Amino acid sequence: MTDYNSTEMMTVTAARALKNEDVCFVGIGMPSAACNLARLTHAPDITLIYESGTIGTKPDVLPLSIGDGELCETAVNTVPVTEMFRYWLQGGKISVGFLGAAQLDKFGNINTTVIGDYDNPKVRLPGGGGAPEIATSCGEIFLVMKQSKRGFVEKIDFVTSLGYGKGGDDRASYGVTTKGPSRLITDLCIMEPHPTDKHFIVTSIHPGVSRDDIIAATGWQVEFAEEVAETPVPSAHELQVLRELHARTNAAHEGQ
Repeated sequence: MTDYNSTEMMTVTAARALKNEDVCFVGIGMPSAACNLARLTHAPDITLIYESGTIGTKPDVLPLSIGDGELCETAVNTVPVTEMFRYWLQGGKISVGFLGAAQLDKFGNINTTVIGDYDNPKVRLPGGGGAPEIATSCGEIFLVMKQSKRGFVEKIDFVTSLGYGKGGDDRASYGVTTKGPSRLITDLCIMEPHPTDKHFIVTSIHPGVSRDDIIAATGWQVEFAEEVAETPVPSAHELQVLRELHARTNAAHEGQ
């Protein structure tokens, strides 16, 4: 059980970033796996909120989308989407937003709209959904994403969701008062924003990963903190809970 893969390392590390008292706006995919792992381990009282209006949901399996009936069936309450965004999200009642991305730059700006030119893209992506509002209205943002030069780019093709803009005080210049991306968890390392410039710097490296591995998988010039920690490995309990969650999910969605 102590053997684990890089995806499990990333998911467990992301889950550990959450606290029991957090109210968390959850993205589908990797963020959802991390948030529910936190709920099933060290943060049983965490309040998970999904974009469809489900509050305090406790899914037994990971949802296929925000419209998955599992979310509504296991929620404390379900409110209209307009209330979710205007009262809960924009009202400042959510402490953490957990998001992924197709492209990401060193200031935490997210692209989930297009790859290439907007009018003639190589790939047209699903779009922002609620992520632009989540990125600016939650108290802080955690990002989780597999690390590669394809995804971690010097300049994203389209700014779907605001991170720190051009760095420094640029985020605040738009009238955004929330903290912004405070942690980026990948399958290689943990990054956090520089105190003043706000570009991501590596603060912890996962076991078995070298600095050269991180540099090779990043499209911008990587900076390392003066003191870089080694990320703690997943525990046997965390791995068991995560694997059981995925097994239930696969069984429930088989054939869908």
